[in-house]
Amino acid sequence: MGQFSRGCCWSFATLLLLGLQVSAALARGLRGEALQHGQSGTLPRFLEEPVDAYIIKSNPIKLRCQARPALQIFFKCNGEWVHQSQHMSQEHTDVVTGLKIREVMINVSRQQVEDFHGPEDYWCLCVAWSHLGTSKSRKASVRIAYLRKNFEQDPQGIEVPLNGMIVLHCRPPEGVPVAEVEWLKNEEPLNVGNDGLISKNGDHDLIISEARLSDSGNYTCVASNIVAKRRSATSMVVVYVNGGWSSWSDWSDCSVRCGRGVQKRSRTCTNPAPLNGGAFCEGMSVQKSTCNTVCPVDGGWGEWSEWSVCSSDCDRHRSRECTAPEPKHGGRLCDGFPLAAENCTGGLCTQNRKLLHDAKPQGVERTSDVALYSGLAAGVVTVVLLIIAVTLYRRSQSDYGVDVIDSSALTGGFQSFSFKTSRQANPLLINSSMQPDLTVSRTYTSPICFQDSIDKELMAEHSLLDPLPDLKAKGTTERAEYHVMSHPQTFPRGLAPDYRGVAVGTTLGRRSKNLFTPRVFQTLSRPLHKATAVFGHAGGRLVVPNTGISLLVPHGGIAEDTTWEMYMSINQEDSSTMPEDGAEIFLSPAVTYGPPGLDLSCPIAMTIAHCAEVAADNWNIRLKRQIQDRWEEVMSVDEESTSCYCLLEAQRCHLLLEQPGRYALMGEALNQEAAKRLRLAVFGSPDPSNSLGFCLRVYCVDDTPYAFQEVVVGERRRGGRLLEEPKMMLFKGNTFSLQVSIQDVPRLLWSIKPFTTCQEFSFSQVWASNRSPLQCAFSLERYNLSPSQLSCKISVRQVTGEEQILQIYTSVVENEKGVAPFFTQSDCTITSQTGSKAFKIPPSIRQRISATFDTANANGKDWQLLAQKLHIDRNLGYFACQESPSSVILSLWEAQHQDSGDLDSLASALEEIGKVQSPREAGTLGCSKEDCELTRLG
Repeated sequence: MGQFSRGCCWSFATLLLLGLQVSAALARGLRGEALQHGQSGTLPRFLEEPVDAYIIKSNPIKLRCQARPALQIFFKCNGEWVHQSQHMSQEHTDVVTGLKIREVMINVSRQQVEDFHGPEDYWCLCVAWSHLGTSKSRKASVRIAYLRKNFEQDPQGIEVPLNGMIVLHCRPPEGVPVAEVEWLKNEEPLNVGNDGLISKNGDHDLIISEARLSDSGNYTCVASNIVAKRRSATSMVVVYVNGGWSSWSDWSDCSVRCGRGVQKRSRTCTNPAPLNGGAFCEGMSVQKSTCNTVCPVDGGWGEWSEWSVCSSDCDRHRSRECTAPEPKHGGRLCDGFPLAAENCTGGLCTQNRKLLHDAKPQGVERTSDVALYSGLAAGVVTVVLLIIAVTLYRRSQSDYGVDVIDSSALTGGFQSFSFKTSRQANPLLINSSMQPDLTVSRTYTSPICFQDSIDKELMAEHSLLDPLPDLKAKGTTERAEYHVMSHPQTFPRGLAPDYRGVAVGTTLGRRSKNLFTPRVFQTLSRPLHKATAVFGHAGGRLVVPNTGISLLVPHGGIAEDTTWEMYMSINQEDSSTMPEDGAEIFLSPAVTYGPPGLDLSCPIAMTIAHCAEVAADNWNIRLKRQIQDRWEEVMSVDEESTSCYCLLEAQRCHLLLEQPGRYALMGEALNQEAAKRLRLAVFGSPDPSNSLGFCLRVYCVDDTPYAFQEVVVGERRRGGRLLEEPKMMLFKGNTFSLQVSIQDVPRLLWSIKPFTTCQEFSFSQVWASNRSPLQCAFSLERYNLSPSQLSCKISVRQVTGEEQILQIYTSVVENEKGVAPFFTQSDCTITSQTGSKAFKIPPSIRQRISATFDTANANGKDWQLLAQKLHIDRNLGYFACQESPSSVILSLWEAQHQDSGDLDSLASALEEIGKVQSPREAGTLGCSKEDCELTRLG
């Protein structure tokens, strides 16, 4: 028993000793390990804690922890320990302290975050252990990143005046993390805050405190985060400038030199000019005021005073004063002398205290009386004889003065007539160079270009036709009688047509000697270019064929239940009607439209062809109107006006006019580079006086259809034919002459008569060639009848300038046809169109367009935008003064496109306007009701 007890005690003691040894060893091991991880007596300290993270799309994120000293580090997410297998641990030694650092990482997937449902976001933290205890890191939240597509608020377009405030609101779409906002202007980043005028507040609104013109543009709000970038709808910012009036000009001179007249002054909407849809100036651009100019009073003599007493010098005096009335305000002084003196008679004068009759013999006085009365009688007889002689002379002149009048000139436009032609092959042409023979009868009707009474207005002019003289040809007793038929006409309010302003190329009522001169005789026989038609409320178009001249009467311009018989005529001005200023020349024919009492509610559109080369600014071109015998300026084509509108193209000019009358384009060359276009043409015909001869005629005329038609008509009269297609050349205002020469003539077959191959026109002849076509002729003669063809060249050149070569190859046979000109006399069939067929735009579409754009539109889609899209955007002040600006713009478009009839440009313009994004519609889908309407119209 005792032995057993001793054995148990020894075993217990041995076990206790072994436990103490193990504990000591374990303590030494722990202390050694603690010494390896850090100083003893401290809790774990985190060198790196997990941070908030965002899961982008489906990519997992890593959470990382580092601690020292730490025996173990574990992650706890959403209150639960993460399994040890999901940890990735590693240790490394700090190169500075030599201590070990423990690092642990875990992955968090999108699925884990989506599967978590709790009051908070998905979170994780780290727990680190040491021998003294544990430490916890901060919580790191894990969220799924996204950015919605739609903005909570898009910026809206805005129109602000200059120096106004611009505020563009932007609310970015919802997103995690919150999106950052920046602004783009015209797709370029906008520097906010650089100049102090542009800033951005906390709500991402863009604020421009003082708008400048440069701030106009397209603005876009851009929101972005780590996931995506979103763009807002683009908003258009328009900084407009309202028009302001300039200072008034000085008052013009009074319109009359004497009495009550009108003076005016003007101002322009250019201070500043309206920009970007800004409002036009309110008020009138022209101010008129009555003026009273004091009339000059010419002086008049009062009554003579009584004769004075006869003086000792045998004379007496009397006087008068210039007081009935006195000259005032620049009036002329009285003509004559204020004093009169004469010798005394009747025994009132004494000489050496003796009576005068006592001093003179009685026979002397009687001799003086006889001489006085004899002289008076001789003077009376002489005057009577002179009167009788003048009367007889005038009677003899009146018997023969009418013999050289071409009767066809008086009736050629509207009545049958008889005369002998110079060429039977051309029965419709009058040879102005030959006097008519009324003994041979050939009947002609009115010109075929004017089939429906082209001279109605001429017939109504009684001052021209009443009375018509009975013309008598020499050697005959027949009288040519002319009967003018009246035509029914309709005029409003009983107005009779007044055609006194119409230029018809002849003056029938004048009885002056100039009427019988050969020069005027040729003028009277020139063809009359006119067109007439009756228009009503539907409007229409009037065309003078082959001249480039037309007139458009807009639909609705004439009141309902009212008709006007309108006309248009062309006059080639002669030297008597040229402008007084020699620096100006006619660049177009003078065109007259009427009648003078025409009353329209909107302007007409007139198209006139011109010959100016307007590619460079070398001309000062003015529109002028003839008033009585002088031309007055209406406007310069480069200036703005509210009285009329002028749209100058390369070869035509479109005018919007409100007053009937005669108009023409005149130009003043600003430098020597100014040029006008000439049309060159060569005509030929056999020589009627020589069977071997052939004549070439070279014409240099203004490059207008009217001028060339004059040449064609004249050549038809003489049987000429066009040998080569006409060519155009530029004639510069450099004062150099024009030379025309014939070259490469086969000298073995042909000779040139006279022996000159070059002819020259002076500069002034060509520069003012609108007065009459320039022509030079070359007469050629064959040596025999064998050659039937002629080949040569015609050179036309301006000295030190441009040269054109016309190649001639033609038959010299008389009945051979030449090159047909681009128009013929038979083309003159339609001179007018009335109603809807005269317009390219259907009336219903025109009415809808006008109603759409005439209405004030806050979206900016008004008549100004229509004019801009149709490229008629200059001188908008004229349209602003019209009752319907859109309708006037469409009339001008009709005049521009009367030849092509192409509606594509109008349709494209309407379609573009429909696509223009208005400020209120920016960022919206689809189109507004108005835009859809414009698109359908397009």
